[in-house]
Amino acid sequence: MIADKMVSSLRETAQLTHHATADASALVTAKERFDRSGQKTSIEDLAMFAVIRTLVDFQELNARLEQGAINMSRPVHLCVAIGLPNNLLVAPAIFDAQSLSLSELRAARQDLAARARTNALSVREMTGGTFTISNLGLSRVEHFTPILNAPQVAILGLGRMVEKPVKDQEGKIAFVPHIGLSLTFDHRAVDGAPAAAFLTAVCESLESSQTFA
Repeated sequence: MIADKMVSSLRETAQLTHHATADASALVTAKERFDRSGQKTSIEDLAMFAVIRTLVDFQELNARLEQGAINMSRPVHLCVAIGLPNNLLVAPAIFDAQSLSLSELRAARQDLAARARTNALSVREMTGGTFTISNLGLSRVEHFTPILNAPQVAILGLGRMVEKPVKDQEGKIAFVPHIGLSLTFDHRAVDGAPAAAFLTAVCESLESSQTFA
């Protein structure tokens, strides 16, 4: 079923992927701050939090293309790709993710992962999402081309973090962590420019310490 859905997605949609790289300093600093306070979190949780808040202003990406109609959604029903044993992959949804705090978002993601391993996900959770995130940050993959979770019109891939040389304000070279981002979108529903604007906004949100204040 999973394989058939992937093939169907590639055959029936016009998929295009934009790649970007964001300064991850604010992500790393926020994680360290939360960890010191006893509130455990992960880079994935923080990235999800930033993406959700960006999606609120980009409803054309938070949408589904069904029967020739683009159905944009104000609530963010965020799907999280979860790898399972035997090379299986599911992407259940966290409903109304825009209303959750960071700790609530983390708890919801962990709950989905636990129930995915015991086949306890509902049909609504498996089919009701509006946008998907796929995380390969624990691998050596920096960028990739995630396959659309149709009928959703967009999916964001998170790659690994790497340190890159950057000039500071004094002109000196400093090594700064960066995270790879890959946005696949359905070109039937979203043009390249709006997709690029969304990906740019995601980068800016990830780079802002105010996002995680």
